[in-house]
Amino acid sequence: MHIRSLSLRQFRTYNRLELDLPASPILLLGANAQGKTSLLEAIAYLAVGRSPLTSTDQHLIHWGAVEAAMPFAHLQTEVVRRNCTDLIEIALEQKTLSNGSTRLEKQIKLNQHPIRQMDLAGHLNVVIFLPEDVELVSGAPAGRRRFLDDLLSQVYPAYVEALSEYQAALSRRNALLRHLRDFGGDPAQLVPLEETLVQTGVTLSLYRRRLVKALTFYADRLHRDLAGSQKAWLQLQYEPNFDPLRPPAVDYQLGLLPEVMGESPVDLNTLYEAYRTMLYSQRQMEIERGMTLIGPHRDELRFISAGVDIGTFGSRGQQRTVVLALRLAELRWLEQETRESPVLLLDEVLAELDRARRSYLLNLLGDVEQTILCTTDAEMFPESFRQKTQMFEVAEGVISKLDGAF
Repeated sequence: MHIRSLSLRQFRTYNRLELDLPASPILLLGANAQGKTSLLEAIAYLAVGRSPLTSTDQHLIHWGAVEAAMPFAHLQTEVVRRNCTDLIEIALEQKTLSNGSTRLEKQIKLNQHPIRQMDLAGHLNVVIFLPEDVELVSGAPAGRRRFLDDLLSQVYPAYVEALSEYQAALSRRNALLRHLRDFGGDPAQLVPLEETLVQTGVTLSLYRRRLVKALTFYADRLHRDLAGSQKAWLQLQYEPNFDPLRPPAVDYQLGLLPEVMGESPVDLNTLYEAYRTMLYSQRQMEIERGMTLIGPHRDELRFISAGVDIGTFGSRGQQRTVVLALRLAELRWLEQETRESPVLLLDEVLAELDRARRSYLLNLLGDVEQTILCTTDAEMFPESFRQKTQMFEVAEGVISKLDGAF
């Protein structure tokens, strides 16, 4: 899989960009704040329909378009896959309503036909590594949950649908809990929303379990190599907020879904009933708190290496090594699940790596069909590697191809 062309209009720092890209390593050179990261963000946005850097789509529209009272952005890419070529488009437009408020409209098209966001799954797979990714290990749990959600959303439309339904039901239930706390009423009103949480919440948890198990398999080997020690094992520890079947004899990985795993599931009815019972038992407390305290929206993911919780006790260097191993494991998992190599997006990835880790990473890139690496200093890359790349320079939102050796 690779991106053949990319078109951006009024996106972040880009007023207008038309760019053809080769199916090879690409080195994007430029000073800070010129548009390197925005280019990677645009590609990731086209993959899943949301940005890896912000949860507010309005922030993606070029400031000049907003000031000119033409608040819109348009992204388009042509993706070459193993058996086909897809054209993906996303249009954003901020409209002013009759009451003076504004509303952002987003339209997604695949091969010129409107689709839902969940239908993007599988048409463009990316792995993106940003400097702030160290927060994935040491930061708040919400970032780790989003990591799992974004990765699963690239492959499974059913996961995107379950996640959307869960989040909508969760928001409505929280609002109803606050209403019951402040004004009273019949708690039985919560039952339909709780049933949606039960059905979709169990689905989310089972998908996440399978993913974490697979990522651990890949990340452990990669982390040992990156750390230069076979004793530096790495385990991803999934800690679901709701887990009624804790006995170790139960293998949750067999309970994903038959169409995904190809294996017999655990007793889903037992999971559903246990979840319902727990929601019911916590109702009064949740009414008093005005929020839902149980469910996958409170899951946690930890990174344990040689018995140490790296997120809590690891050094910045250790955390960065874990993140690199995790991103490379993500790459391997996507290859396994889709039978295609995802597009690899690396933003200043070498800056905090020592020479041995740099060499290890660059050697791995030979197996990736298309990699885009952003840097402020091309000399950070060995000449032998630079000779294999095509170089582009970005300056104030304008990208031009560089000819000749650096």
